[in-house]
Amino acid sequence: MTDNQQHRTIKLASGEEIPSVGLGHWKIPKDQTASIVHSALEIGYRHLDCACDYGNEAEAGAGLKQAINDGICRRDDVWVTSKLWNTYHRPEHVRAACERSLNDLQIDTLDLYMIHFPISLAFVPFEERYPPEWFFDPNAASPQLKPDPVPIAETWGAMQELVEAGLVRTIGVCNFGTSLLRDLLASASIRPAVLQVEMHPQLTQQRLLRYCQSEGIAVTAFSPLGAGSYIPLGMAGAEESLLSNSVVNQIAESHNRTAAQILLRWGVQRGTAVIPKSQRIERLRENLNIFDFALSEDQMTQLDSLNQNRRYNDPGQFCEEAFNTFFPIFD
Repeated sequence: MTDNQQHRTIKLASGEEIPSVGLGHWKIPKDQTASIVHSALEIGYRHLDCACDYGNEAEAGAGLKQAINDGICRRDDVWVTSKLWNTYHRPEHVRAACERSLNDLQIDTLDLYMIHFPISLAFVPFEERYPPEWFFDPNAASPQLKPDPVPIAETWGAMQELVEAGLVRTIGVCNFGTSLLRDLLASASIRPAVLQVEMHPQLTQQRLLRYCQSEGIAVTAFSPLGAGSYIPLGMAGAEESLLSNSVVNQIAESHNRTAAQILLRWGVQRGTAVIPKSQRIERLRENLNIFDFALSEDQMTQLDSLNQNRRYNDPGQFCEEAFNTFFPIFD
């Protein structure tokens, strides 16, 4: 097996393997999700990164079911991830939240279920609002987050029960740092299989990646292309785009590849999975076509050197700006 072929999957401590390139579902419009998922599976994607909070799991499930019915793939061929939202951290709500995602996705078992953020908010009943999003009461005069502190160990205990019940094959966490991971590992009877965090050349998180690799925790990088998803939200400036960065484009030119392909190749070559999002078929193809070339050690170093510790998805910033609540988690 060549080095490039080895990068096609990420092996978990359990021996299971996740495809290194997945389709991220954040910000895919609900009315386009089913067709995009179907097209992605037809192109060759076998990793779908979903979440309650994205608001499009039912549509993703419809696209997956249609692809299976059309003979494009089998359920067992596709790695499906979902995430526990902040309002469901109390142990009595974890299973119901998981079952809602399973029902929407039209599958019996999740390959991976993750705690979406180390943020526990007050419960919002499904019948009142689903997905509940961030505000406790969006109709309040000054809507805010309503924290409901729950120890991570308690939430994790309920996550472990999902594995024991056969609803979930593996469990993991998102947006955790090394201290939270250490604390979780100290009490977990089932270790987190995967950590999903923001990672790109402007936020390399080298020490966090090294720690995870030393503990046998696989890493999935969200926002692997950097600022792009955040520019329309006013959370990043157009000048921050890695797709127009001169270093990235010089490397892309040397390989006759696009800037996006270079950024994704950097991600998988350093041992992480990547979950780019696109609504364009040609981009979906392009993002998956990164396994027939390799970056040199010098090119990897050049990309590493772009690090600015620039985090775009930071609750310490966006919760105050968008949700009237100061809620830092990385500081």
